Amino acid sequence: MRLLEKLKQKWGIQSNWDFVIINIVFALAGMTIVYERKPIFHLIGITAETPFIFKLIVWLLIVFPCYQINLIVFGALLGQFHFFWEKEKQMGRFLFKLFTRKKKSASSQKTHTS
Repeated sequence: MRLLEKLKQKWGIQSNWDFVIINIVFALAGMTIVYERKPIFHLIGITAETPFIFKLIVWLLIVFPCYQINLIVFGALLGQFHFFWEKEKQMGRFLFKLFTRKKKSASSQKTHTS
């Protein structure tokens, strides 16, 4: 029960019902992306013989964003749009900082070596 309370506090929710619905959304989005991945991979021509690195790249560029969209859609359908939209914005800020930080460090190295 302690873990439940910690997660509720971390996620900023009060009720156990919201906690249950949020977990249902995660489960639905995860199960749905398993089925969506197959036609996506088929459309691109990925087979069992396709190298893993190519599958990983396609997954990161196409399937992962589809999962995020599933979270928003199922979250909206089950009344948790705000929760999932805030999480998506947090992830977007994190990814933005992650990619811009690398660029800044590379550009700052150029200025120091010039």
